[in-house]
Amino acid sequence: MNRAVVFIDNGYLSKILKNHFEGVSIHYGDFSDNICGDCERLRTYVYECMPYQSNPPTEEESKRYASMDRFISSLKKIPRVEVKLGKLQKIRIDDQHFIFKQKMVDVLLSVDLVRLSWSKQIQDAILVAGDRDYVPAVRAAKDAGVLVKLYYKKPVHDELLDITDESYEIDDDLINKSLLQNHRD
Repeated sequence: MNRAVVFIDNGYLSKILKNHFEGVSIHYGDFSDNICGDCERLRTYVYECMPYQSNPPTEEESKRYASMDRFISSLKKIPRVEVKLGKLQKIRIDDQHFIFKQKMVDVLLSVDLVRLSWSKQIQDAILVAGDRDYVPAVRAAKDAGVLVKLYYKKPVHDELLDITDESYEIDDDLINKSLLQNHRD
C-alpha cells in the first residue's frame, strides 16, 4: 500500500468552502482520508496564518485571532494532522487602505513536499491548492518518483493543473462525506 501525505493550503481550501459550499465545516481528518483513497495517510499538513493584530489589537482583530486559535487547536487534536504557520503581512496601499498577504505558506508547503518526496517517506503527495508557486516543488516531487495528485476547485492555475499527475475537482460528494457534523470519534 502506498504511503501518502496530504498538503492543504488552508487559505485556498477556506475560500473554496466559503465560495462553493456555503461555508460548511469539514473534518480535516475525514477529508484527508477521503482524498487518500487506498493510500495509507502518513500525515496531513495544514498551512495557515494567524490573523493580523495591531498593537493594541482592535476588538474585531482579537475576535478573529481567538477564532483562528480555536480552529488551529481543534486541528491539532486530530490524529496525524499537523499545522504549520506562516506569517500575515500588512501592506499599505495608501493612507487609508491596506491589504494582507500570507507569507511563507507556499515555501513551507513546498519544502515539506520536496523533503518527504526525496527522502522516500511517501509514494503519493496529495495537494489541495491552486497556486502556481507550487509548480517547482511538484516538479521536484515527481522527479523523486512521487505520484502527485491535485484536489482543486476553480480558481486554480492552469500550470499547476498541467504539472500534476492526476487532478480531481472537489465536489459535493467529497465535501458531504467530510462534513464535521458527520464525523464520529
